Amino acid sequence: MTISRRSLIAVAAAGSGLLALPLVARADGTLDEVKKRGTLRVGVTQAPPWYSKDPKTGQWSSGLGVFMGKAMAQSLGVKFEPVEVSWGNAIAALQGNKIDLMFVLDATAERKQAVDFPATALLWYSLAVLARDDLPVKTWEDLNKPGVRLSCAQATTVDSFLTKHTPKADIQRFPGNVEAIAAFQSGRVDAVGMFHPPLLAARQKLGKGKLVVPTPAESVPSSVAARKGDTAFVAWIDKAVGEYYRSGQTQKWYEQSLADFGLDPKTVPPIIKEMIT
Repeated sequence: MTISRRSLIAVAAAGSGLLALPLVARADGTLDEVKKRGTLRVGVTQAPPWYSKDPKTGQWSSGLGVFMGKAMAQSLGVKFEPVEVSWGNAIAALQGNKIDLMFVLDATAERKQAVDFPATALLWYSLAVLARDDLPVKTWEDLNKPGVRLSCAQATTVDSFLTKHTPKADIQRFPGNVEAIAAFQSGRVDAVGMFHPPLLAARQKLGKGKLVVPTPAESVPSSVAARKGDTAFVAWIDKAVGEYYRSGQTQKWYEQSLADFGLDPKTVPPIIKEMIT
């Protein structure tokens, strides 16, 4: 397969962390390859509640991506094959034909140049706060008060949103999420704001605070990445993801993953947009 300089530049332009690897030529479509191989290869990385490996058994036993991957493999009559990757090299793994799909990758403009995504969203992240247990928070206006101290990562979407919607609050900006969470842990702020997945691990680690999606909710979709150009496989993913989402199965798997991670699902925002109020 001849790779032109233009094609390499296009892949490199897909963003930092996306390696300029040639797409592997394949005679058959992904669905045919999966059935011949007998396995559906799903990219996994230790990141509860999306993926979780049992340290005792070494098996990928929990996580939304694990549960959904197993269900999709079963629907094809094949085995679920977890392949360890990182968030940074998942795109390269797809391009190199090391995995067939990867759950919980956002369909950014940069990534769309390198891989394909189904039209249907896998789930929705919500802009949330991890707040003091005694801080009344239901709406953004509850936080828009003098004396309320908020932390966030500077120059991010969260920073822009808080600046616009909570201008009366004392917004303290930090280089990244770790520093913003540390400010909450030390009591320097009353709440830390970010899209809710990182706050799940923070709440689990700190053992304090309440996770709230203030209204009106601000949510963005996440997706499933697949190799570029296989429209039949992407259409199959789109149909499966859509059915799991509409039936509520996606939310059920998510809640099971949260419980396995040691969190009460009732205290965590849902990932179905229609359930976010």
